[in-house]
Amino acid sequence: MTVVIIKYPAGNVQSVILALKRLGVHPLLSDQKEVIKSADKIILPGVGEAKSAMRYLRKKGLHEILPSLKQPILGICLGMQLLCNFSEENDTICLGVFDINVKKFNTFIYKVPQIGWNTLFNLKGKLFEEMGENPFQYFVHSYYVPNSLYTIACSRYTCIFSAALQKYNFYATQFHPEKSSFEGQKILKNFIKL
Repeated sequence: MTVVIIKYPAGNVQSVILALKRLGVHPLLSDQKEVIKSADKIILPGVGEAKSAMRYLRKKGLHEILPSLKQPILGICLGMQLLCNFSEENDTICLGVFDINVKKFNTFIYKVPQIGWNTLFNLKGKLFEEMGENPFQYFVHSYYVPNSLYTIACSRYTCIFSAALQKYNFYATQFHPEKSSFEGQKILKNFIKL
């Protein structure tokens, strides 16, 4: 089985690689269309800024390839946000897989970005098989995806928001499963098993 991690300016690529290796998976890191199209599974990770990330994906022609793929794809953090229509972060047009817009946390009470552990609730689907009730996951984000018909897990920080999304073969998490200890490893394992 070939797992490809999309290579682009994103900060958490190495931690994703290490997490997959702990599961016995040795991923390829690539921004080449043919390598990505032939993969069994694809991961779009990300810690960074939406506009520069989309600029790189467009430069490589990946903005056309990624939404059309049929194999399982997992977006993580910024990767989840890029799979949406639009981000308020620098008014960025994204990939449009999930028909929803990314919003900035608007609060004077809570610290933004949210950095740290938070619980998930209302879990649905195969990504969360064999998960306990209200698992903790690690978040780092200033922007969030509102709840929608694609929401398969929720969390709460200033408001209730989508912690995970799914549409057909596209899965996405706002949190970082690769940095979320044992429960995060379960999510990555479930994705690999899809």
